Amino acid sequence: MPDQTTEDNANEPRLIVETGLDQRLAAIIEPVLVDIGFRLVRVRLLNQNGATLQIMAERNNGTMTVQDCEEVSMAISPVLDVEDPVDKAYHLEVSSPGIDRPMVRKSDFQRWVGHLIKCETSILVDNRKRFRGKIAEVGADGFTLERDQVAYGEEPRVAIPFSALADAKLILTDDLVRDALRADKLAKAQAANQNDAVEDDE
Repeated sequence: MPDQTTEDNANEPRLIVETGLDQRLAAIIEPVLVDIGFRLVRVRLLNQNGATLQIMAERNNGTMTVQDCEEVSMAISPVLDVEDPVDKAYHLEVSSPGIDRPMVRKSDFQRWVGHLIKCETSILVDNRKRFRGKIAEVGADGFTLERDQVAYGEEPRVAIPFSALADAKLILTDDLVRDALRADKLAKAQAANQNDAVEDDE
């Protein structure tokens, strides 16, 4: 039986989604990723080296290996060829979200409580649109940020609704590197244990 959290993660919608052509690309790519056990983090069509279609993805447990990137690339290439949403030649680039990853789902915020992020909102929250600080708490509708630089007259903590988020990203720190490596190691060990259990059942 699959791990419940992994199943929930697979179906968890993203809080921050693309617009325009990137949105159309995401709509084509996301179902393919879900079918093969991955989830989409972000899609971006950039004007680099002609044009580069950047796809950030990860397994439901948060890991992503070089082989996973190849598997994703091989799965989505034929679909993109059939749909042909981009009217010029482009280079396909599949990657993991990285340690200083974009935060696109509620579970990302829950997973990285206590770590530094920078985020932008689409509307003014506490007279600002840009924030930087530690994730203090995460609720159903938003999260509380503990600012690392408090301006005069500002409260040290600010509640940011998920519905107001335009962009959010982890900030690279020694603590984050340590915790990310530990989480990756744990996820890989759990995956290996699940594979062993499946083989024992056969």
